[in-house]
Amino acid sequence: MKAMNQKELKLIAQELRVWIIEMLEKAGSGHPGGSLSAIDLMSVLFFHEMKGVEFSSLNENRDRFILSKGHAVPALYAILCKKGFLPKAELNQLRKIGSRLQGHPDRVRLPLVEAATGSLGQGLSMAQGLALGLRLQAKVSRVYCLLGYGEMQEGQVWEAAMSAPKFQLSHLCVILDQNNGQIDGYVDQVMPIEPIAKKWEAFGWNVLEIDGHNIEEILEAFQFFRTFKGSQPTFILARTVKGKGVSFMENQIHWHGVAPTQTEAQKAISEIQGLKNE
Repeated sequence: MKAMNQKELKLIAQELRVWIIEMLEKAGSGHPGGSLSAIDLMSVLFFHEMKGVEFSSLNENRDRFILSKGHAVPALYAILCKKGFLPKAELNQLRKIGSRLQGHPDRVRLPLVEAATGSLGQGLSMAQGLALGLRLQAKVSRVYCLLGYGEMQEGQVWEAAMSAPKFQLSHLCVILDQNNGQIDGYVDQVMPIEPIAKKWEAFGWNVLEIDGHNIEEILEAFQFFRTFKGSQPTFILARTVKGKGVSFMENQIHWHGVAPTQTEAQKAISEIQGLKNE
């Protein structure tokens, strides 16, 4: 599959926002806020940047993606469906008993998922392990890890942040979905963690700050990572909006983990589809 241009990527992300809302409404539970804030970043990754995922989940030379903020898995399911790995009808099985599409990524039921995540703070350690393993196998695959903003409060994240530069994992890229919220409130009120950029720079990472909904900036950040010739891992701080694309969800903590009703879903979908004309 050829890499998509900016307009195509924007349209893909808008379409997947609709699928996320539809999934959550049918499931009656789930996490719209963080799924909608991450979908632009993930769309660029899967439809432009990552190599090997369009052929087979078992392609040993594929790039790897770890969704550390596992509660945003509706975004991943939508992407896997759009790429042809899942039938569209299966999206209606989100969070159903016996379904492969559990509320957090399940490596056993859905092998296309690289790691079971959702116990926050663990994803970067898994990604670092993958990066080290790929190096031992002399592979050139890259590893991407998407972290949640509230997740940055977990101590295990900082242990991995300290050790990745030591091992010179230049093929490891961390993306922070800095949407300012977590289930208990706004991050700066629950447990402040700023200044994030300066902290990661101090640990020895390349640090880029971007608008996580600006396709051009996202593309430029990933291009920097892909073409970087040094030994440092890369950290992309992406400023995002929780619930992006739906006016009544944007920046509202309530929508961290509450599914829309049928009426709310219809309103949300109308808004998202309207954005295609902008």
